[in-house]
Amino acid sequence: MKQILLIAGALWLTIALTSCNNATSKQDKPSASTQQTQQKGNDTGKPSPNSVAQIMDKPEIPVLCYHRITEGKKGDYTVSPTTFAAHIKILADSGYHAISPAQLYDYLVYNKSLPTKPVMITFDDSREEHSAIAAPTLEKYGFRGVFFIMTITYDKKNYMTKEQIAQLAKAGHTVGLHTWDHTMVTKYKTDEDWQKEIAQPKEKLEKITGKPVEYIAYPNGVYNHESAEKMSKYMKLSFSLSTKRDTLLPLQCIRRIIVPDMPAKSLLKSMRKDFK
Repeated sequence: MKQILLIAGALWLTIALTSCNNATSKQDKPSASTQQTQQKGNDTGKPSPNSVAQIMDKPEIPVLCYHRITEGKKGDYTVSPTTFAAHIKILADSGYHAISPAQLYDYLVYNKSLPTKPVMITFDDSREEHSAIAAPTLEKYGFRGVFFIMTITYDKKNYMTKEQIAQLAKAGHTVGLHTWDHTMVTKYKTDEDWQKEIAQPKEKLEKITGKPVEYIAYPNGVYNHESAEKMSKYMKLSFSLSTKRDTLLPLQCIRRIIVPDMPAKSLLKSMRKDFK
């Protein structure tokens, strides 16, 4: 009888310990949702970036591209100062807010919010009137623009000086790169080409502005997958024109529309049509 009681007691103790261990194991093991939350938030507290597919799915933000702002010239790449002033005024009056490439990047990659009716206003080719006309007009309405610089044009006639470029950055505008001499990136064949057209001009601009240069506008808006992939090693965002986007590298082919000398109301219609 004593032996039977000893066996029963041992059996009961084994069952109790097993149950306790199972309960502890279940309590210590995080749930699937907890594991996902822990995986999403990393040790630095920064959110995980969006996938390529998620970036592609996000609504595009209107990005405008201006070149020359002058009287007496005609063509898709030129607007008069009067037209330019009317464009900026109607954007402000219509409730648009000018955003920077940094804001666009955070929106695309980290889902950060943007102001209502965002628009980006960009300028190519380093023209002197960008400093004399465009920047003051933007600042009048509390806007800031993005100025893509060809570094070969430093201090040359009709182009901005280094001091004017530095002043743009100081005033809160974004200074980006437009390559050294406007050679299309699809023509770069060697590492030396990339050094001459991208790496060295980028470094020079950073010395002039005292700020990182992380954005570029492709000359003529032309790129291909290979050049976009290479550019991603230098830039956070690259801007093309109204061409088909690379679905694998959406950050390296942000679409823009060239703004011709059109009535201000036509500009709004064009923005709505091209960036639905």
